[in-house]
Amino acid sequence: MALILPFLLGMINFAMQRAALESGHPALGRMPWFVHKLGGRIALGSEFAVLLAAMLMVGTGATWAGWVYAGYTAVNAVAVWLIVTRRV
Repeated sequence: MALILPFLLGMINFAMQRAALESGHPALGRMPWFVHKLGGRIALGSEFAVLLAAMLMVGTGATWAGWVYAGYTAVNAVAVWLIVTRRV
């Protein structure tokens, strides 16, 4: 049951990551060449690694990891909002 929270937050994080990558923000042009060449797959892969780590820790009983991942999602949401609305 505790794995549902990180899983749902992970889906939200993937959607936000994709929205930021497709926003066309000028800062994305300053990313290293391999980010553009692979179409953001490295960013999505690192997002998956963070989600996997959170789910593994929550699955072994470390419920604090779910709350840390929720905080990570909140910070991610603010960052993506700033990028998509071009406030940065």
